[in-house]
Amino acid sequence: MKTPKDLGFIFPAEWEKHESTWLSYPHNENSWPDKIETIFPSYNQFIAELSKGEKVNINIQDQATQDKVSSQLQAIGTKMENIHFHHFLTNDAWCRDHGPAFVLKANQKAIVNWDYNAWGGKYPCDLDNQIPMQIANHLGLEVFHPHIIMEGGSIDVNGKGTLLTTTACLLNPNRNPNLSQSEIEEKLCNYYNVDNVIWLGDGIEGDDTDGHVDDITRFVNYDTVITAIEKNKNDENYQPLQDNLKLLSKARLESGKQLNIVELPMPEAVIWEDQRLPASYANFYIANNAVIVPLYKCPQDQEAMDILSKLFTDRKVVGIDSTDIIWGLGSFHCLSQQEPLL
Repeated sequence: MKTPKDLGFIFPAEWEKHESTWLSYPHNENSWPDKIETIFPSYNQFIAELSKGEKVNINIQDQATQDKVSSQLQAIGTKMENIHFHHFLTNDAWCRDHGPAFVLKANQKAIVNWDYNAWGGKYPCDLDNQIPMQIANHLGLEVFHPHIIMEGGSIDVNGKGTLLTTTACLLNPNRNPNLSQSEIEEKLCNYYNVDNVIWLGDGIEGDDTDGHVDDITRFVNYDTVITAIEKNKNDENYQPLQDNLKLLSKARLESGKQLNIVELPMPEAVIWEDQRLPASYANFYIANNAVIVPLYKCPQDQEAMDILSKLFTDRKVVGIDSTDIIWGLGSFHCLSQQEPLL
């Protein structure tokens, strides 16, 4: 069976032009115990910002929910002509991980349907696992099946042949226990069409995905990454993030060139019901017209916004409060999946 790489498909970088962003509207109260109603103002603001520059495709539970959400979005000035609802049922809202991975070549688009087991079998995911095929059928697209567990938040690419990931996540025995690191790397190379994989180590405290890279290190252009740094040596995130910084300093791009590394501060610890949450500014989403950054009501918010504004000079950098959303253990990047423009 030929792979996307064999056929010349590529997985574009997130900053390449989007056809749309796909979302799965939050409805699972177990993900935000006693708090789900508090997330909708920020989540709807996210949709409204996206709608200014691209279509937004939203998987939603039923017509009644669609009607309610539509009226809320209209009330905050969303460009409703860019909003498209689909009654595709989901278990949860984390479209980065259960949504399709879109690949392109010339005048053709296809979907890679990675298997999904809710971060090692932690939660129900029978409906989520059907989403890529439902979207492929809706759009009439060819589908590739790698037949391994993979989540969108576990990788990041520069669109030129290099992919970032972590050993903490992809080598966790709750994902693909029968595959070696080299076998997993071969799948990454063949289905994301990359030649160069940079392996980082551990993720941040409170992250139930076992160390997704989109909470720690992200490409902002083809040769530059931001990486989260904790300045407090007594914080539990300090050493893992320093270790990742060392790995990045030794890493090379597909061209053999060193990475440009920009340090991004961590926010103050966000704790809810005695639980440390995986709050990070690295979980931003790059949309057509904006870079949408999670904020946490602390002094580091402005520093992070300033750093990202200097890096993304072609887009508006928009901060949206994520202190309630992060109780679900993810933020705007985890919630979204880009569909690139042909």
